Amino acid sequence: MAVPVFTLQLNHKLLPGRVTIGKYDGSHSCLTAATTADKVLIHSPHRRLGTTSQMSGAATWSQVNKEISLLSVNRNVSALCAGRLHPDLEQDILVVGTPSSVLAYNVENNKDLFYKEVADGANIIVVGHLSGYENPLALVGGNCSIQGFDYKGNDPYWTVSGDNVRSLALLDYDLDGENELIVGSDDFDLRVFKEDVMVGETSETEVATILAPLRGSKMAYALANGTVGVYNKLHRVWRVKSKNRAVSVLSYDIDGDGVEELVTGWSNGKVDARNSRTGEVVFKDNFNNSVAGLADGDYRLEGRSQLICCSVDGEVRGYDSSRLGSLMEGNAHQDAVRDLLQKKQALLMELRNYESNTRSSSGAAQTNMNAGMIPAKTSLQTTVSINMGNKSKGPHVELCLTTNNETIIRAVLVFAEGIFAGETHVVHPRDEELTSSLKVALFPPRDVPLDIHIKALVGLPRTEQFHVFELTRHLPRFSMYNLISASAPLPEELPQNFVSFFISERIQRVVLWINQNFLLSSELEPESGGGSLSLSFSALRDGSLLSISMHPAGRMAIATSNMTLAGDLVQSLASFLNLSNLQVTAEFPDELAHLGEWLEKVANLQEVRIQLGADLAHRAGLIRNLIVRAEDARLLPDLTSMREWHTQLLEVNDDLINSYNIRCSNHNELLEILKQINLTIQKAARLRVGQNKADVVNLSRSALQSNNLHSLLKIVRTGEA
Repeated sequence: MAVPVFTLQLNHKLLPGRVTIGKYDGSHSCLTAATTADKVLIHSPHRRLGTTSQMSGAATWSQVNKEISLLSVNRNVSALCAGRLHPDLEQDILVVGTPSSVLAYNVENNKDLFYKEVADGANIIVVGHLSGYENPLALVGGNCSIQGFDYKGNDPYWTVSGDNVRSLALLDYDLDGENELIVGSDDFDLRVFKEDVMVGETSETEVATILAPLRGSKMAYALANGTVGVYNKLHRVWRVKSKNRAVSVLSYDIDGDGVEELVTGWSNGKVDARNSRTGEVVFKDNFNNSVAGLADGDYRLEGRSQLICCSVDGEVRGYDSSRLGSLMEGNAHQDAVRDLLQKKQALLMELRNYESNTRSSSGAAQTNMNAGMIPAKTSLQTTVSINMGNKSKGPHVELCLTTNNETIIRAVLVFAEGIFAGETHVVHPRDEELTSSLKVALFPPRDVPLDIHIKALVGLPRTEQFHVFELTRHLPRFSMYNLISASAPLPEELPQNFVSFFISERIQRVVLWINQNFLLSSELEPESGGGSLSLSFSALRDGSLLSISMHPAGRMAIATSNMTLAGDLVQSLASFLNLSNLQVTAEFPDELAHLGEWLEKVANLQEVRIQLGADLAHRAGLIRNLIVRAEDARLLPDLTSMREWHTQLLEVNDDLINSYNIRCSNHNELLEILKQINLTIQKAARLRVGQNKADVVNLSRSALQSNNLHSLLKIVRTGEA
């Protein structure tokens, strides 16, 4: 257990995940956190003087004690960040996000930089430089969108994500000296944006709730299911999983060796640090309550940074790397002894198994020296195929395991991220059902490539001898689509829902892509089909049809009623063929019809919102007037009039509460519709590649701002305004 160099109690309940450090005067670190009372707390240990003043944006300062100041936001604080937003100021700016607004505040000068209403909300905020933009930006992730605000409140950056944005990080992904934006969203995907062009994408098994940059092109991540790990670009270096949820992660050099460790604060109050290269635990501590956040700063004014950990009950602990290094050396010796003891136990167990095998073989008849022993050439064979299912079990991907002799499969453990609850599935047949083959049904919920790790316990009948086989099988991305037709003639006309485009690649390359990304009973021959291609697939999940066709002249068409699937196919094909740009023609009548309906609803909801705002302001004025009248009547004293004014005050207050509830319902409905619009724009963008993809997003935003439905529909269809 580590001993902190300082502890303090803020005496305020803190919200988890909303803790940061800011140097608001340019030199002194101030701990900043959101409280459960809709306030932002700033702890300034170097300052012994508080201020009381009024600020815009529905927030006021109030002095609590000599070191703590509170900013009353009067709304739920959904995101908090401090950073150098103003290019001409050598001090941090505090940026506060709520479900409907963003406030940038100069703490030192007690002045707003800007206050903006944000329809998509603010789930997460990061401040820093982004590739292609001269000034720093406050990047706000919200309802399927990301907006970038400069210090003047302008939003030069805007793009859409596949779902609600939950995490953001600025990282020099390609090591070109400029930051790219890493985005984690509710659709489990991690996306990398260079300016407004997506340059990388990978999928996780859960929502990435936290992203944190490490040195070079590495980044740390935490998932909603308790997984914490490190990526180098989009290649996973290591991962660990806990039954608790990670609240905050931070890069901090605990032992002072110049290599940062990954510090994690957990929902059960645990704080641990892991080697960023291996994931090995090198430090740990525990709070009595959940961790609220982690930060680092020179909090003791000693010229070196301390690791600062906060719990939700307001307890703060600081750790110094110079003291942690000595503690870690002692822990390292203890860990080494423990590892050696574990290895000793494992070797002793292995020795006992060998001795047992020797006794078993020596006691057998001399005519059969190997009785009870598993044959040396025993192997485990695996196949993956499509199974159309039956009444009790729907269509699925089937993993079949078979031994090459009379040995039996006693049990199988299958590890596959995102398929099974808990990521593992164990099949243990009853004794009377043990055979040399075993089948496992797989139901991949999403179209992502998967590696299936298998451990099988193989033995002989009526003996206790067994052997463990370990192997890995790869499941292609579009494994849940069954080939039902592979005819050479092309359809005379395209179906109702399709994307069409031209590529210069030969048809043989497209056939290779199909072989690698679909689960086929036998691979297609690149030479077959006479220079054309026409394939039909059935989706195992819902029975819908998918058609892929290609003309010798290079025209390719993908027909499906699922616009998301069409985008996934286009992105996968473009990646396989190394296409830097691709423009398509798309026709999805149902999606376009819904888009028109949503835009009409948005206009109506915004009108209602303005009316409700005016009504709330009017009732608030009435309440102020009635309070003054009631107070005057009390002082006169005129009890009859006072009761009358208080009765009216109660009625107006009830009306005000009802109006507020209606406005909240209106806002939630507006958010949901905006989410659907942003999702449609994202789907349309994923039908294109490269700059054409970024153009769809930018043109769609311009069309939305001008409320030009005709232009927006054209952009979705053709990619051009």
